[in-house]
Amino acid sequence: MPHPPVEVAEGIHCIDTGFLGREGLAASYLLLRGGRAAFVETGTTHAVPCLLAALEALGLGRDRVDYVIVTHVHLDHAGGAGALMTHLPAARLVVHPRGARHLIDPARLVAGATAVYGEAAMARDYGEVVAVPAERVVEAGDGFQLTLGGATLRFLDTPGHARHHFCVLDEATGGLFAGDTGGMSLRALDGPRGPFVYLPSAPVQFDPEAWHATLERLAALGPRMLLLTHFGRIDAVGRAFATLHAEIDRYVAIARACPHAGDAAQAWLEARLREAMAERLAAEEVPLPAEEALALLAHDITVNAQGLAVWRAQAG
Repeated sequence: MPHPPVEVAEGIHCIDTGFLGREGLAASYLLLRGGRAAFVETGTTHAVPCLLAALEALGLGRDRVDYVIVTHVHLDHAGGAGALMTHLPAARLVVHPRGARHLIDPARLVAGATAVYGEAAMARDYGEVVAVPAERVVEAGDGFQLTLGGATLRFLDTPGHARHHFCVLDEATGGLFAGDTGGMSLRALDGPRGPFVYLPSAPVQFDPEAWHATLERLAALGPRMLLLTHFGRIDAVGRAFATLHAEIDRYVAIARACPHAGDAAQAWLEARLREAMAERLAAEEVPLPAEEALALLAHDITVNAQGLAVWRAQAG
């Protein structure tokens, strides 16, 4: 049974998409303003029943949804957009201009992800990626605004994790839908020092300098909370951004120190990232046993190592 939506701020409901069969890993948000609704992030195609169930649980007809918004086109955020749109007759898809073509014709997106994960994992973890008709797509560049039930959403181009990434500021609450730009912070790792925030350096567009600049720009907006896809609301915005600045520099140093190439580089980077994560888990007094916490983070460590390997090869 899908988890019921949880209201995390006024009119903002968090929905667990069950990504990789795990709880508390990936979220979609259902935003309600003035009787109208928008989804922010969709998860994979497998998550669509959860999102439709959330509408039903809140007593909302599918025709009340005006927008489906995806912060970027990585499949754990946007893979289910096309399938979801087939159930929402009034909705338009809002996506970064650099990502729009990949959801209108997802062939290259799927091929790239399949090359990384393999066909079996793609089917198991992501499902079929359904194309979105071009006439239902809205491209939201930097500074774009839209109105939902009288409330304003402001879109900001936020490269660093990916060049096709935006963040969305809900001006009614000061909440920032931060996608992966605001980092990852699994609630199972919350400790006495607050949320444990870490960097998603997934392939293939990790850009340290751009990410630093993005974080500085977002901090200047003064958001009251971060609404993370991975996972949920955190209020310690300044601490999160400071952590991410430090982690960007740490990851760059690890990548530059790698003495290997190819498969050997991947293995070396994974080992160093695991060591760095273990050090942080201990320093921040995360309450889970170290091996249990590292098991929760194992998938992310592997993907982050892949991203650093690509960045290292491109940076020279």
